[in-house]
Amino acid sequence: MTTTLAPPATIAFIGLGMMGRPMAKRLIEAGFTLRVFDVSQKAVSDFVGAHPSALATASAKAAAQGAAALITMLPDGKIVRQAVLEGQDPAIEGLEAGAVVMDMSSSNPVDTQKLSRDLAARGVALLDAPVSGGVKRAIDGSLSIMVGGASADLERTRSVFGAMGKTITLCGPAGAGHALKALNNYLSAAGLVAMCEALVVGEAFGLDPGTMVDVFNTSTGKSNATEVKGRQFVVPRNFAAGFTTALMAKDLRTAGDVAKHLKLKMPHLEQAVSYWTAADGKLGKGADHTEIFRYAEMLAEQGD
Repeated sequence: MTTTLAPPATIAFIGLGMMGRPMAKRLIEAGFTLRVFDVSQKAVSDFVGAHPSALATASAKAAAQGAAALITMLPDGKIVRQAVLEGQDPAIEGLEAGAVVMDMSSSNPVDTQKLSRDLAARGVALLDAPVSGGVKRAIDGSLSIMVGGASADLERTRSVFGAMGKTITLCGPAGAGHALKALNNYLSAAGLVAMCEALVVGEAFGLDPGTMVDVFNTSTGKSNATEVKGRQFVVPRNFAAGFTTALMAKDLRTAGDVAKHLKLKMPHLEQAVSYWTAADGKLGKGADHTEIFRYAEMLAEQGD
């Protein structure tokens, strides 16, 4: 029998990176009991130092002990599978039947479907629940959360999601959340490139980039890129949005893989995958995704 999760229910949280830290903090502030784990022991010690009510653990299995739910916020689905099911001391060995795994990472939806079946065979439910909104919205708890899985499992975990996000949408069965996240990031990436190329051309013509963004935002060219990234990160060239080019390229490859799995020819998506993969190689490790503006400038110079 399953029960609705509400504070002070115990939640295992694996993955204390840039997004994971503020999300875990929101859960503590909402009154949940947290058991945390990360491969970086420094990340764990720093988090527990800042939030003494959280319990540091030495493995995914240890984090899962006594937890009603397990949240993963990791780089990709392969790492999630290792942490939950197949790695050394995986979480499944600590979770009890009836628990729910909430994968809030950006994972491949086809792999997510398989993970869901494998966990169900062990009596554990899976919700794939990737997020959109970046670090800023993780901090203030206003993330958009895209959920794949059973509606009953969403309802019993709604208060958990509600501590971290403002918009919680059931997108369909297992894998649907991850598919929609990848496609959302495709649109986000395409809009960002379009804005950056427009700015490069406009500046070359003699237009002021800030004025350009202001006009875009009062005209039909308005997008998330112009509203949230133009004046804030691209025009001042601080490139500090908090999401890397590598992760955006990974999400685009995921979207491309979904199209290929379905035997769909999507030329613009294929071009976007190639563009961002090449940019990731050129911009260097750790580059913020708004630095795609720099890549657009590099390509523009090649046309001289």
